[in-house]
Amino acid sequence: MLTRTQLDDYRENGFTVYPHLLDSCEVSAYLAEIEEISSGNSLANHDGSLMEMEPDQPPDGTQVRRLYEPSTNFETFKKLAHSDMLLDCVEQLLGPDIMFHYSKINMKPAKIGSVVEWHQDMTYYPLTNRDSLAVLFYLDDTDEENGCLQMLPGRHQDDIFEHNKDGFFQGKIVEDVNEADAVPILGPAGTAIFMHCMTPHSSVTNRSERPRRTLILSYRAADAIPLLVGVTPIIEKNAVLIRGRMPEKARFTMTEFPVAHYREEARSLYQLQEQSRKTAKS
Repeated sequence: MLTRTQLDDYRENGFTVYPHLLDSCEVSAYLAEIEEISSGNSLANHDGSLMEMEPDQPPDGTQVRRLYEPSTNFETFKKLAHSDMLLDCVEQLLGPDIMFHYSKINMKPAKIGSVVEWHQDMTYYPLTNRDSLAVLFYLDDTDEENGCLQMLPGRHQDDIFEHNKDGFFQGKIVEDVNEADAVPILGPAGTAIFMHCMTPHSSVTNRSERPRRTLILSYRAADAIPLLVGVTPIIEKNAVLIRGRMPEKARFTMTEFPVAHYREEARSLYQLQEQSRKTAKS
């Protein structure tokens, strides 16, 4: 369970840190599963439905950038996403009726891990209210050298940053961000970060010789209903009620929220932000 201090931190800052929520044995088991899933794949030959490779490597390069939906595709991660240990914490923040939303593992290999530019998660999946969060588990000791998360505390309560340009969603904040206000989130392997869906965050390239693998599990209140435009987002195909009851009504807490119009198809945040950078150069 989260302590009173952690609950206050989440409500005030838009995130809270829980060191050692996973013990060393659990971390080792998840890393072993990741190695097994990733083994044998290369940039030229990999299962694109399960993973995304780092683009800046030779065709026979084996550096994986992201694993898609591990908690849907692999029982080891599904057990964690459905565990009472974790859901009891999520319920303290979202209430008793909880939807599991999506999962992913961002790999950030040594010396190559891709940058993630400033963004707010909810811009990717507008909802009728803001009761949505991600739990991010560091599976490696994490610091600024190997690309820790950076967050802007307290900004989850403000108006949303602009993520659209020329009528299209860019997958990143397109206005100036005062990075002097950013807080680096450091932690040993096993650390969990509970992050509000409106908290602006980013991470830089991994400059170290160490990987920085992060398991991300997303949840939302069951009455936070998706506002869908065009094709149903991939993440909605894996959404499932995980605790409590389905609502009979959607709960609205905002009078308006931007919708994401895509210039072209993108499977991940990485791809969308890369498209944005290429468009800006052209």
